[in-house]
Amino acid sequence: MFIVIVLPIRPVFAETETNYSELYISISDSIMETKKMNDAEAVASLQEFETIWQQQKLESSELTKEIDKTLKQALQADSETRGALLSSLSKALHEVEKSENPVDELAEREKFGQLMEPALTELDQAIESGSLEEIEQANQQFISTWTRNERPVREQSIAAYGAIETSMAFIRITLAEEKPDLEVLRTQFNELMVTVDQFVSGTLKETATEDYSLTTLTALLDESSDSLQKGKLDETKHSLREFIQIWPNVEGEVRTKNASLYTELENELPLMIGQLSNSDYDLERAERQLQNFTQQISLLQTNDNFSFWDSALILLREGLEALLIIVALLSFLTNANQPAMRKWVYVGAGAGLALSIAVAVMMSTVLQSVTIGNDREMMEGYVGLVAAALMIGVGIWMHQKSSVASWNRYISKQMGQAISKGSVLAMASVSFLSVFREGAETIVFYAGIAPKMSTVEFLMGILLAVVILAIVAVVFMKLSHRIPIHRFFAVATMLIYVLAFKIIGVSLHTLQLTNVINTTVQPRLPIIDFIGFYPTNETIMAQLGLLLIILVATWIRKAGKRSKAQLSN
Repeated sequence: MFIVIVLPIRPVFAETETNYSELYISISDSIMETKKMNDAEAVASLQEFETIWQQQKLESSELTKEIDKTLKQALQADSETRGALLSSLSKALHEVEKSENPVDELAEREKFGQLMEPALTELDQAIESGSLEEIEQANQQFISTWTRNERPVREQSIAAYGAIETSMAFIRITLAEEKPDLEVLRTQFNELMVTVDQFVSGTLKETATEDYSLTTLTALLDESSDSLQKGKLDETKHSLREFIQIWPNVEGEVRTKNASLYTELENELPLMIGQLSNSDYDLERAERQLQNFTQQISLLQTNDNFSFWDSALILLREGLEALLIIVALLSFLTNANQPAMRKWVYVGAGAGLALSIAVAVMMSTVLQSVTIGNDREMMEGYVGLVAAALMIGVGIWMHQKSSVASWNRYISKQMGQAISKGSVLAMASVSFLSVFREGAETIVFYAGIAPKMSTVEFLMGILLAVVILAIVAVVFMKLSHRIPIHRFFAVATMLIYVLAFKIIGVSLHTLQLTNVINTTVQPRLPIIDFIGFYPTNETIMAQLGLLLIILVATWIRKAGKRSKAQLSN
């Protein structure tokens, strides 16, 4: 992910009044949404940046003017050009922070050189000795020393950091070979020494960094796997070496989302490249491992968002049910010559809608209070699972109403109870409960998907559903006796089950990314974003459970119909 490139890891500055952490978080959020093509969310994050930035007490300077200029351009840009502007904005912010809290970079580089010198000298002497055992030990010592002291390199020069990491990986590759070539080792070590010296002296030339992403990594792994299947080991090594050269630019996203995968890639790939030519190396195992790496990286970049169709479907289904009940009540009252009671149907429906809105605001407040990192992701995952559970119940209920007789019995019961009691309260209660029940369910459903889609699509879906509901209401009032309501329930049941299937997959995948539940990958299965299918044992088992519930509910319904038919005969 190019956050590694555009968001430099900052040195520890003294605390100031300027809230840089929140500013960097806003840029990071905007970058993520821009990569997902969620323009509305990306702009919202930038607007949040703008609000925080305007609250800072900074004197006007060329640096602050540069931030103002770049921010304005980024707010007006499309997704294709916004990425580069966000990179510039991050760098400009970093320069402002450095100017406000100056760091002696030269002193940091010199200190880094002093700390690394003993490990470099030991590795140099080990290579000179020609003893592979000594070289292995010295290399491990160098890796440990580098890990403890790499921070200033990452902060000051992504080019130096990438070059050092790549040289270290190539040394490990050579050492993993069946017969390590000492001359190659010497060349690789010399390149490492030159890079370290150039960084310490400040003479390393910074090169333009390309916009690499997780997609770049998966493409290279696919190339490696294809070459390996064809027995072209040299091409396999070439693709994997290219992977290692690009890795430092993208490793940040992997490390953030899946620390164990990050460690596995760092440790296993250099060994694999070195051992591919060994006579006893298991090539089939290597192929499986490459497929597993590809699948796990793909899971980190899946598009688990919902579309405006998903948003529309929820309100359409829930709203239609409440609407049909209310319109049926109104039609019944008209036919029963009790038009005076119609207003109480409206009163009950209005009260149900008002209470639904109140619950929605309360739930929104709870969700918005959980805004930090994994906590919000976990909340989204849990709420999504609750929504899916409710959807399963709704789907089963709808399935039961998908015959003419079942629907007529249901409506007759609702209206009959109200009229028989002959009370205003009873009639208002029927419409109130119809609206509030559907409203409460709708809120929970939307809480499960709203964080996974752009605000524009979310509102477009709701608007589309409202328009359709209005048309249906008018048509139903005119032709209520001709509309095959049960057909609607049969189709809507299937749509609800599909949406529940998707929400289960997306929610569990979110919990996997936050390490709440395990991730057991099935590398040979595909990722199907639009239905929420992710090739892990955990998500597959849950979705199979949903299918089993549907089958059992269908069987029970059919068995009940057969039983009633036999009794009537």
